[in-house]
Amino acid sequence: MLNLFCPDLYIKDIYELDLNLIKQKSIKGILIDLDNTLLPWDSKCIEDKMISWTKQCLNEGLSLCIISNNKYDRIKYCSELLEIPAVFGSLKPFKAAFKKGMDILGTQPEQTAVVGDQIFTDIFGAKRMGLYAILVKPLSDREFYWTRVMRILERRLLKILESKKLI
Repeated sequence: MLNLFCPDLYIKDIYELDLNLIKQKSIKGILIDLDNTLLPWDSKCIEDKMISWTKQCLNEGLSLCIISNNKYDRIKYCSELLEIPAVFGSLKPFKAAFKKGMDILGTQPEQTAVVGDQIFTDIFGAKRMGLYAILVKPLSDREFYWTRVMRILERRLLKILESKKLI
């Protein structure tokens, strides 16, 4: 049961993601959460470093797609600025969101990674679909109220996973 909540990789942020490792795993597409993964929660401020990172991924032959539960206007704005597609109103961890993202990327589960900051949405959804799950630390403490509540459970779960040397 714990395997459904255990990331395949746990890193500080997306800039620590080893693109060579991703390609060695035959991953061709990455579904990326927006809030507290690419940008701080509710922010529209996209730094040049982020734009460079997305371009580097694309130049390395990796397809990217934002997959977010956030508001349409914000996701659309970020998607257009980063020049990558997005899944709107995705309702993670439901499978439909991940399937839609894979359809956009044109990838199969074994060719797809998910990068996100939440175990109960991003990692759980990815693992249920057989996707490579990458957990990043949240960029900001600012979050939606419900997410702050879930973080309490996440911290407990992370301690268990670490004690069992699963991450």
